[in-house]
Amino acid sequence: MQFHERTIKIIIDESKCDGCTTHACVDACKTFSRSILGLKDGKPVVEDSADELARKGTECLACEYECWFRGNGAITIEVPIKGLSEYRQRHGTN
Repeated sequence: MQFHERTIKIIIDESKCDGCTTHACVDACKTFSRSILGLKDGKPVVEDSADELARKGTECLACEYECWFRGNGAITIEVPIKGLSEYRQRHGTN
């Protein structure tokens, strides 16, 4: 599953959610964001429309952090940074 907030893309590898007992991503979303992630059949779900996600999303990154440290490492968040590729090439940090 993947979805977008304002400027970030959240990717959840649902196969890694199998057997997760903490559901840390959902707890983090409720605690630090606006409850974008819910839980259905033991896996995170998003029921909001794309417009609603853009409005509600706080881009807090807590779901990824908590999933990596207390869950099964199923979440990756991509944060595009304009000009980063050019900067890295210019400074030899590719």
